[in-house]
Amino acid sequence: MACPIPLRVMRRVSSVKPQNFRPVAPIRRSFLTLPGSELITLKETRILPYESSSLYTLIADVDCYSSFIPYCQESRVTKWSEPDTKGKRWPEQADLKVGWGGFEETFTSKLNCVPDTIVEALGGDAVPAVSKQHSLGRLSRIESPAIPNNIFKRLSTKWTVKPLSGQPATPGVARVLTEVNLAIEFQFSNPLYGSLSKAVAPKLAEVMIEAFEKRAKLLLDSPRQG
Repeated sequence: MACPIPLRVMRRVSSVKPQNFRPVAPIRRSFLTLPGSELITLKETRILPYESSSLYTLIADVDCYSSFIPYCQESRVTKWSEPDTKGKRWPEQADLKVGWGGFEETFTSKLNCVPDTIVEALGGDAVPAVSKQHSLGRLSRIESPAIPNNIFKRLSTKWTVKPLSGQPATPGVARVLTEVNLAIEFQFSNPLYGSLSKAVAPKLAEVMIEAFEKRAKLLLDSPRQG
């Protein structure tokens, strides 16, 4: 007599989830903190013994930035303004290559120049703070910020020069003094850059204005030494 084959009873497990069931969201840990999300504002002022127009020319000479400004490896003006009444053209756009901590990045900055008074550089979503007025009497405003880049979510650098009347160093000889103000506002778009630049960022304005001061001594003091 054949041995009977036992029958297996299959039970189907219901796929219905309990009403109080809530999926647990995965925990995500960031490798870095987010210093890049912070907006940093820096200001520096110097009073220098040079003509304001001479200092302004040095500040507006963006093509030469890479030769004396720390962390600036390349600088090239790519767009110039129409000539003013003196036939002078001013930079309106430039490509800058910066590097620190083994990293290098190139970004485009739009420039807003008020001759002999203000040089403003804009990057990312920065909005111009001043109007652009040339000696021709035309008044215009930069409507759009610079081209977005991988370094800065926002970058605004504003130089202002103002002639002062100082006490004469020698009786009967007028003393030339100029107040130079630098205001920088920036926000990193990449947390990595914010982390790497923690030691550099707070001193950026001081480092830049000192670089221009040394540049002024080198170029503007030389003719006097003869």
